[in-house]
Amino acid sequence: MTCPPIDNKPGKHYRNGHVTFPLQASARCYHGCGDDITSLRSFRFGFDPVCLVACAAYGLNRWGMKSVFDDAFLHGTFNDLLLIPAALPWVLWVQSKWGWRPPDAYPTSGEIVGHLLVWSVIAEGVMPLLSPRFTADWRDAAAYAVGAGVAAGFWMIAKRRP
Repeated sequence: MTCPPIDNKPGKHYRNGHVTFPLQASARCYHGCGDDITSLRSFRFGFDPVCLVACAAYGLNRWGMKSVFDDAFLHGTFNDLLLIPAALPWVLWVQSKWGWRPPDAYPTSGEIVGHLLVWSVIAEGVMPLLSPRFTADWRDAAAYAVGAGVAAGFWMIAKRRP
């Protein structure tokens, strides 16, 4: 079955009450016919390998390694490295369901940097003002950035892989 033609202008398109995006944004036909319309790969959000590894590493550290090892890196910095790789795919999935971003598109550098900045400001700037339980530490924000950079590198490679 072949896909019906779709308007390929930039921006959102509306068909039968559903939001669709330009052909370059997704690797699947918008009409459900299953035909591949581009060579881009689909982002699997919470099932993306980077996200799965980050979530597994977080759980292993949180409920396993912290109780066994008395290491400052495992108790402080390790989970900060996993913030963007573990949380961003889930946020992007919600945003795609709400029609705020193209479905199945890999995270863009703007999305990664934008979420990194917002979460850094909230976690290291706003939360310490609201509760004494939280402390502001620029090293945490640096760890978020390192984790984001590593995840972005893997996502860029996966996006271009045939």
